[in-house]
Amino acid sequence: KAAVLQPQQPPLGPQQQQQQQQQQDFDPVHRFKMLIPQLKESLQSVMSVASQNFAHNTSIDNGVKSNDGTVQRFDKSLEEFYALCDQLELCLRLAHECLSQSIDSAKHSPNLVPTATKPDTVQTESLSYSQYLSMIKSQISCAKDIHNALLECSKKIAGKTQQAIL
Repeated sequence: KAAVLQPQQPPLGPQQQQQQQQQQDFDPVHRFKMLIPQLKESLQSVMSVASQNFAHNTSIDNGVKSNDGTVQRFDKSLEEFYALCDQLELCLRLAHECLSQSIDSAKHSPNLVPTATKPDTVQTESLSYSQYLSMIKSQISCAKDIHNALLECSKKIAGKTQQAIL
C-alpha cells in the first residue's frame, strides 16, 4: 500500500499560533465543538457513578454490605454535566446572535464600497461612494427620528407624572 502524501502547512510562528488560538477561543462554534467530547465524558461519568451508587445501594438493601463503603457522589458528577450543558447552551446562543447580526448587517448594507487600495476586489454589485453616502445619511436620519420619538415619549411620560403629583 502506498502512503498518501498530504500537503503540509508551513509552521506557524508563536505570534500566529497565539492569534489563531485567540480566534478559536472567541468562535462559539469552535468552542462548542471543543466541549462536545467533554460532555460525552461527563455523561459517561454520570452514568458510571449512578451505576456504582445503584449497585452499592442494592447490596446494602439486600444485606450483603454495610454502609461502610465510600462511593462517588452522584450530585457532583451531575453538576459537572449540567455546567457543561450550560456552556454549550451559551455557545449556541452566541453563535445564533452572531448569525442574526451578520444577516442584519447584510440586509441593511448588502453591498461593499470599492476601495482604491484594493481595486481587484471590486464587485459588480458594489455601491458607488455617492450611493453609500446616501444610504448612510438615510440611516442617520432614521436614527435621529428614533431619538426624537424617544425624547418626545419621555417628555410625555415626565409631564404625566408631574400632573399626577399635583
